[in-house]
Amino acid sequence: MTENVSELEMRRKKLLFRGSHRGTKENDILMGRFMDKHLATLSEEQLDRFETLINEVPDADFFKWATGKEQAPEQYDTDVLHMIQDLSNA
Repeated sequence: MTENVSELEMRRKKLLFRGSHRGTKENDILMGRFMDKHLATLSEEQLDRFETLINEVPDADFFKWATGKEQAPEQYDTDVLHMIQDLSNA
């Protein structure tokens, strides 16, 4: 790793760790698929929305929303959640 790692790259690395240690194996898998496909290309605003999902949403709720078993409340029903849902239904 170089000393010139950008702030955005460091943020992605932190989110990669936190997203892959959710607490349940099912959520780790869902988040892992999403991060493998999209994390490197998310905008700062999308990283904000992803971070909100990680920090604010309990595992059980996240799993229901990500798999489409329940509709997410409006503040969490974002493009990022939709990308996760697309991968969970693939």
